[in-house]
Amino acid sequence: MSPLTPIENRYRTEIADIFTQEKKLENWLKVEAVLAKVHADVGNIPREAADEIRKKANLEYVKLERVEQIDREIHHDLMAMIKALAEQCEDDAGKYIHLGATSYDIEDTALALQLREGLEYLKNSLIELIKTLTNLAEQTKNLICIGRTHGQHAIPTTYGMRFGVWAYEIDRHLKRLDQIKERISYGKMSGAVGTMASFGDKGMEIQEKVMRELNLNAVLIANQVLQRDRHAEVIFLTSLIGQTLAKIAKENRILQRNEIAEIFEPFKKKQVGSSTMPHKRNPHKSERICSLARILKSNVIASLDNIILEDERDLTNSASERVLFPENFIYLDFMLEQLTKNLKGLEINKKNIEKNLNLTKGACLAEKIMLHLVEKGIGRQEAHEILRQAVIKAQKEDLFLYEILSKHEEIKDKFSEQELKELLDPHNYIGTAVLQVQNLVKYLKKKYNF
Repeated sequence: MSPLTPIENRYRTEIADIFTQEKKLENWLKVEAVLAKVHADVGNIPREAADEIRKKANLEYVKLERVEQIDREIHHDLMAMIKALAEQCEDDAGKYIHLGATSYDIEDTALALQLREGLEYLKNSLIELIKTLTNLAEQTKNLICIGRTHGQHAIPTTYGMRFGVWAYEIDRHLKRLDQIKERISYGKMSGAVGTMASFGDKGMEIQEKVMRELNLNAVLIANQVLQRDRHAEVIFLTSLIGQTLAKIAKENRILQRNEIAEIFEPFKKKQVGSSTMPHKRNPHKSERICSLARILKSNVIASLDNIILEDERDLTNSASERVLFPENFIYLDFMLEQLTKNLKGLEINKKNIEKNLNLTKGACLAEKIMLHLVEKGIGRQEAHEILRQAVIKAQKEDLFLYEILSKHEEIKDKFSEQELKELLDPHNYIGTAVLQVQNLVKYLKKKYNF
């Protein structure tokens, strides 16, 4: 049977293995095995029973097909797992499975294992991206280009600055990821509404021991579920990262426009841009990133709604979480992989970068002239107005700015034409751009050890 959604094939990466039904079942069984061991440790069940449960609590014995078959009969997937495991246990070990626990003691603790592993995987993908951006920043730290604000030419900047700003943003995401990974690495073992009544006077001890075995933290207090603010934060993080990737991809799309044509995403030798226009070289890989970012963003709403559960719990979070976590993790990892490939294969057209840098015939250096006029004794506001009008005149007459300024009554005696030409050289007005990039590259290389 063919896949129903592109998450299963077109956009699938290796991170999907963490979110398969088999992996989910494996994590459930792992938690059940640890619970049985801890029960034996505290003297609640025979050691032989715990050993048998631990031996059989894996995919070698408990098959997903059998669990799904039972689930179709009883309409409870966690209980189906318990029954399937009990079928495999010899003697009377099966009767001790899940002792004192409620479904979400197992499910939420297993989910913490899954999300922690997913975040660790994303961290590696993010580090690969930040390395790529850092290397690009270093390689292009002296590549001067026109900076744009509001879609209009502003003043010169460098491509190194662009790549550096993006790399620094990814660095912040990596910091957030570490913080959120700590907050999601919590589990519980506290029974139906969190009182631990089903574990008797050993409830706190059992919960602590189970979580220690799983290398998780034990919550101080919970009801029947872990509170969903933790999970919403994970989804928000994936969405936030997605928006950064979409921002980078969108800028790359803009810079690939025919009128600009400064950089281009990779284009395979036999790649087709359009079914009817043979000349097209569409930036569809960047567009795909922007498109998938919308899905990540939209899933934040559902994750926030999942925080609002009734009383000690209801089940309104469950169905959506089956969708939210696989989608946001798999789509995000695909986006990270795609953007990293795009950047590694980026084509840079230095000729067009230089052409666009000089497109306004010196107008992008008006600020520089204004500052020099202040040094010559003209007030800042007056100098601003002189340059504003001079630029308008130059644009109307299609002249270089120095041609207007060299004849201007208030300026012509302050600068020679040659001085104006030198002042209007865009290569000489990038401030500390190179130094900023150098400082950032040094910081990131030391931090991520590359």
